[in-house]
Order: sequence, then C-alpha cells, then structure tokens
Amino acid sequence: MNKIKKTFSVKGMHCASCVLIIEKSLKNIEGVSEANVNLVTEKATVVYDSEKTTDKDLVSAVANAGYKALIEEEFQSEDKERVEKQKELKDLRTRVIISLGLGFLVLWGGFPALMDTAPAILKNFWIQLILATPVQFWAGWIFYRATIPALQHRTANMDTLVVIGTTVAYGYSAFVTAFPQVVQRIGIEPMPYFDVATIIIGLILLGRYFEARAKAGTSEAIKKLIGLQAKTARVVKDNKEVDVPISEVVIGDLIRVRPGEKIPVDGVITEGDSSVDESMITGESMPVDKTIGGKVVGATINKSGSFVFKATKIGQETLLAQIIKLVQEAQGSKAPIQRLADLVSSYFVPVVIMLAIITFIVWYNIGPNPALLFALLNTVAVLIIACPCAMGLATPTAIMVGTGKGAENGILIKDAESLEIAHKVTVIIFDKTGTLTKGEPSVTDVIAFNNGKENDVLQYAASLEKFSEHPVARAIVTFAASLGKTSSHPLDKAIRERAETENTQLFVVNKFKANPGKGLEGEIMIGENPKKFYFGNRALMKDLSINLDAHEAEIQKLENDGKTVMILSSDSDLFGAVAVADTVKENARQGIEELKKLGIESVMITGDNSKTAMAIANKVGISRVLAEVLPDQKEAEVKKIQAEGKIVAMVGDGINDAPALAQANVGIAMGTGTDVAIEAADITLINKDLRSVAATIRLSKKTMRTIKLNLFWAFGYNIILIPVAMGVLYPAFGLLLNPIFASVAMALSSISVVSNSLLLKRYKIN
Repeated sequence: MNKIKKTFSVKGMHCASCVLIIEKSLKNIEGVSEANVNLVTEKATVVYDSEKTTDKDLVSAVANAGYKALIEEEFQSEDKERVEKQKELKDLRTRVIISLGLGFLVLWGGFPALMDTAPAILKNFWIQLILATPVQFWAGWIFYRATIPALQHRTANMDTLVVIGTTVAYGYSAFVTAFPQVVQRIGIEPMPYFDVATIIIGLILLGRYFEARAKAGTSEAIKKLIGLQAKTARVVKDNKEVDVPISEVVIGDLIRVRPGEKIPVDGVITEGDSSVDESMITGESMPVDKTIGGKVVGATINKSGSFVFKATKIGQETLLAQIIKLVQEAQGSKAPIQRLADLVSSYFVPVVIMLAIITFIVWYNIGPNPALLFALLNTVAVLIIACPCAMGLATPTAIMVGTGKGAENGILIKDAESLEIAHKVTVIIFDKTGTLTKGEPSVTDVIAFNNGKENDVLQYAASLEKFSEHPVARAIVTFAASLGKTSSHPLDKAIRERAETENTQLFVVNKFKANPGKGLEGEIMIGENPKKFYFGNRALMKDLSINLDAHEAEIQKLENDGKTVMILSSDSDLFGAVAVADTVKENARQGIEELKKLGIESVMITGDNSKTAMAIANKVGISRVLAEVLPDQKEAEVKKIQAEGKIVAMVGDGINDAPALAQANVGIAMGTGTDVAIEAADITLINKDLRSVAATIRLSKKTMRTIKLNLFWAFGYNIILIPVAMGVLYPAFGLLLNPIFASVAMALSSISVVSNSLLLKRYKIN
C-alpha cells in the first residue's frame, strides 16, 4: 500500500450539505481511507492508496457530485489564487447587480404596494417575463449548475432548495403569462410572481457575495505569513555579491544580509554578528542576538549588524513554509463539535423538501382562497428560508480565525480537534529540563570527599560523561575543558587554584555503560591498574549499596538549593560529587500563575531526585511534583493522572517526551528555533514562552464560545423560521413570511455567522 495525502481546491460549494455530498462521493472511491472537505477554504484533503486510486478518480467523483475539483492546482501560488478569487468575486458582483437591477424593475411593476407608481410597460406580464428570464437562467445558473448533477445522483443541497423554490415561482408566473384563461377558469386571478423569483435570486447572490468577502478575511493569517517571505537573496559567489530570486537559492549558498533586510531562508551564521527581530515567527518582540554558529530563520528581519550565513533549509523545508503548511492543515481540519452540524446537515435538505411538500398539501387543502397561490408562496418560503449555509460555516470560520490568531502569536495548532480539546484541560504536566528551565545546565560545585582533590573528581567525572549527550554531561565536559582557559567563573578560579595541573585532561574509558535515568560506569586506568568508577544519582548509589551518610549534609545542602548532584564512586568508596544547576526560565512562574487563574492544576515531572525537583517547583509555584521518573515512565504517569478523570495536557520538548505527548489529551511542544518538532505534538509553541500555554487555553475557550454561539444562531434560525415560513402563525396572527423576506433572512444568517467568527481577530491573546 502506498498512502498519499493530497489537498486540492473544490469549486461550487455553498453549504454543509455540499460538503457532505463531496465527502461521501470521495469516500466511496476504492482506496480512499479518509476524506475531509472544508467549506471555508474550499479545499478537500484526501488520504488514499495511489495503487488503487488516481487523481482522475478523485476529479471524476467530485464532478459526478456536481462540483469541480482542481487537483492540478494543489501547489498554485498565492498570487494566482488571489487573482482567481478576485475574478470570482467580480463575476458574482456582476450577477448581483444585474439580477437586483432587473429584479427591482419587475418588483416595481408587479408588487401591489409599488405597481401604482410604475410605468405601464413594467406592468405588462410579457415584459416582466423578458426581464425575469435572464435572472432566472443566467444569474441563477450557478444554482442549476450544482443542482442538475446532484439530482442525477439522487443527492440534494442548498442549491437544490433555491432551484426548486425559484423555478416553481418562475414557472407558475410564466404559465400565468402564457395561459391566463386557464388560471381564470379555476377561479384564480392570473397574477404572476416574477418578482419573487428574481428578487430571491438577487438577494441570495448578494448574500453569497458578502459571505465570500467575509470568508476571505478568515484566511488573513495565511496571507500575512506568505507575505513575510523575502523575494530575493544576496548570494556571495567568487567574492562577489549577486542578488538572485529566492527560488534560485540552493543549500550551501553563502548569503549576505545587511541591516534592515529580511533573512531569505533558514541557515547558520558563518561571519559577523547582529540582532534579529523574530517577532513575525515567534511573537516575541525583543530582538535576539546572533553570532557565528547561531541559527537564523527565513522571513525574520536583521536589525543591526551585517552578517553572512550558510543556507541550510530552502523552499518547503524552511520554518516559515512548515508554519504555513501547518496552519493550512489546521484550518482545513474538522473539530469534533462539527460532527453535530454534519449529522444534522446530512438529513436537513431531504427533510426540508418533505416539509415543503407537506406545506403545499396542507395549504392547498385548507388554506384560504386562492389556496393554490397560498400553497405555492408558502412552499417557496420554506425552501428558501431553510438554508444550511450558516450551519456549514459556523465551525470552520471560527477554526480558521482561531488557528490563524494563534500562528500570529507563535502558537502553532496542528488541528481543530486539539484546539477544541484544549479548553477542557484540567491538568497540565510540565517536563522540567528545557521546559520550565532553560535546559542549559552549568557546573556550580565540585566537592572532593575524604581529603581528595576537586580536579581529580572533575577529571574522572568528565572522562565518563564525554560519552553521553545528556545536557548535564555536556555541562560537565564543557566546564572541565574550560579550566585551562581564561574565565571569570568563580568556581573555575577556585578549582584552578587547587588543581595540580592547569589543564584538566580526560582519561581513556573502557567498558563504558550507561544506566538510563541513573548514571554511568566505566574503567579508567590509574597508573597501570584499571579502576571501576561510577558517576550518577542517589538511585545508582543505592543499587551499588554505597552509604552516603557521612556526606549526606553536604549533598542535601546542594539539593535543597535546587541543584542536581551527581556522585562519583568506585565499587566501595566515595570520591566526590559534582553539582549542576539549570536556571528557571524568566517567565515560568508567571506562566504557572496564569494557569492557576484559569483553574488549571500544574504538575512537574522530572528524573531528578525529590529534593532537587521540589526546589525548582517551589521557584515556579508548582506544588505537585513527580520526581525520579525515568524517560520511559513518563507515559505511564500521564495515564495515572488521566485515570483520575482529568483531561491532561503535556508540555515537553516534543522529541524526548514524544510518548508522553502522544498519550496526553493535548501534547504541547516547546519550539526550539529552526528545529521545531511540529510532528511531535498537537500544539507547538515557537516562541518558547510558558505564558503561551495559558494563552493557548484562553484562545481555545474563546474559539469554542464563538463556535457554540455560531451553532446556536444557525440552528435557532432554522428552528424558529421554518415553522413561520410554513405558516404556523397565520391562524392566530394572520402572519405569513413573504419569500422575498425569507431570502433576506437566509443571507443575513450566513453573514452574521461569518462576522461573529471574524470578531475573534480582535481578541488579544496575551
């Protein structure tokens, strides 16, 4: 099986029923395992087996449903897509102007309250027929274009309702115009209703025009991100600087960036230094200092110095391209709450058609004279008022704006489901290293036991740790290597003064072995004799039955200060200890405080011992600590908290904590510059700001409130107005819903839902 995920444009959709029809058609294709259609983005995302399904099959399935798939334009440029959207809007605007213009003339000559002021020519039924025909079959052709193939395949959508309603009104009016005597014989005044058909079409098209303009606003985040891209790059070749289009940059090119210029692609600085404004990617306003070896991100802005960097990622591999792709996928995904709207919509159009038939039968049999006219007009009103557009737009418009708002603030939300679940979270588990702390530990203390020498302790410890990639190991090895160099570090100076040699030399280690979560062991040659050394935490010493009582006070003092203490021993003797501290992030405590205000419990999980863990937890304001948890046990700890009935979010680095992130109801990865672990979590915080965890929860809550309000109005609109259109108020109050007013209400319902979603843009996350 060769699974492929493809996203392509679909033209002709107008409501939730359209979405369901296309999804059903795509899912019926052999080899298609998943099909997701988004009304707002007008795109379909399909997962299929390329050995069983071809692009032609997808296009054919969509066409058979009455719509048009543009698979060949999957990767079309933003400029081309914008031009097409503008062309569609222009065509729609032309149809609106002509249909409403002609419709007004028909209304003037045919509506009782207005016709007395109209010129005689407009009162002529044949003139009204001539004016109404282009509106019905030219301006309204877009409704027929979707309805005809849908009916051929025994499906129905919102366009079907419009076509049936307006065609009934137009057809009856045309019959009255051509055969007035036939209508007179059954006791009905031969009065046409061309105004109903033309004005309804014009108003529905007007509603679609405003709806299309409003929907365009929901994708502003994508436009902004794409607009950030630089157009050219100044490539250094043969000691010359040449400006080339960004599409011509290749990996390995050396690129010069001057003050005030955009960095074109991702890379690593090879010459010079500067400060870079990364706010458009991370949402962080403070510029970041960059020196040789520092990573730079495409689309960020060089603020001060000039530098040269080597391109490491181009095109679709850059961080900005990944962000754009992620936001597009998130905006095209479906939230679980949308299933309700989808379920209702799947039955909606057939039910409305049945209600319209019932309305006609009831009014025709028991309505006042002329019963046929009452039946026809009320039937048309039911068909027009019952538009499922608002239901189809309620969720995706809010999701688009919400995920876009997050992206603008350095919060990348992978899919709509994650955004929905986030607002239900009751417990957030934080990994310590690299999440609550900076993840860059440094040596703070070196202690020699039993009158030993600190330099010896450091030599043996660093010799063992040089084989490890753990942050603590790197800190010890780096510190040992720096002792022979000029340093202002007070500990460096103190150790150097007592060291036998100015440079701390590392020994050759044999029979090296790592004990995950506990420490290291290996043989070091001392003179001509190999000696077994162990370097690790209390758990390792306990396994070795090493008694720490004689030095417990010294070790506890370091641990109480929040330092990680690694102990050096042989099989039976203690040699000393090295203390390493990882400083807490500046905004960690504030981030935890903001979560407390939201009523969310914070938990810290770490492999450190309890005392060290509690010291860090106290600094950030966390009371519940899971300490001495090995990497492979974190997932189990998440499950335990979930078993308490809690909805759990896990915040980690997105790579080392992958099992726990996957197990959590919502996995949140702290972004690491250009190496963002997008695939490791549901949500990625590019800005690495812990306050963004609370901001994510608030954004989720705000988005869900918007969705629920949208659905309330969408469902409420139909529940209230369909019975009114059927005429339930007529017996008691003598009120009927004119089909023209029904079309106004239908258009306003869709526009109101989209406008409510757009209000999310004003929401301030922080």
